Amino acid sequence: MGGRVTPLVEARGLGKSYADGPAVVRVLADLDLAVMPGERIAVVGASGVGKSTLLHLLGALDRPTAGQLVFDGVDLAARSENELATFRNREVGFVFQFHHLLGDFTALENVMLPALIAREPARLARARARDLLARVGLEERLHHRPGALSGGEQQRVAVARAVMHRPRLVLADEPTGNLDPVTGETVQQLLLDLNREHGSALVVATHNPGLAGALGRALRLADGRLTEEAPAAAPAARRGGRGGGAL
Repeated sequence: MGGRVTPLVEARGLGKSYADGPAVVRVLADLDLAVMPGERIAVVGASGVGKSTLLHLLGALDRPTAGQLVFDGVDLAARSENELATFRNREVGFVFQFHHLLGDFTALENVMLPALIAREPARLARARARDLLARVGLEERLHHRPGALSGGEQQRVAVARAVMHRPRLVLADEPTGNLDPVTGETVQQLLLDLNREHGSALVVATHNPGLAGALGRALRLADGRLTEEAPAAAPAARRGGRGGGAL
């Protein structure tokens, strides 16, 4: 028999509050979550309940005001700001609803950026970024800046950038929220491909029942806590589609 698998990410009694003048606004309270290596999770819930806040905490973009967050057995609270910056660059890929691409950079340069920040050789970073952009169907758009790309194309660039370092954890905040159904399905499939081919854990905040169903495990966030929810039936797998190697 194999040994017990350790969670990749574990939140224990996680809390997050903000000061609003003399009042304190509690967003998350005593929240527990374990994300196993390679697991796919949808976080669902009404707008404003704290789904984005939860993703920011899981990815160390923000610090909790209570509780503990452990990544691969290490308490993130024990890491310095420099160590957390390295952690975000190496271990976590972020896909935001509004892309957050750098407007003065081309698609290729935006995807290369995580590797350049990590001081990888530019030649290797460029080759990897080219491969990723070809994989997401943008081989003809390498030198276009974000302003010359459609919303769907920008989101595909953001997905490619998020997986540049083959992170162990990918966090996606409403990744299909501003896309038409066909483009949204393409982005959804890219995220699922990443999970299947590379084994990155995938945590997605979404209002899209099709995406939640495709992920397999759904957690509803309400009143600061998570509860298990039976996801909608996953859509039938697409036949055919893009070829190419692993992301």
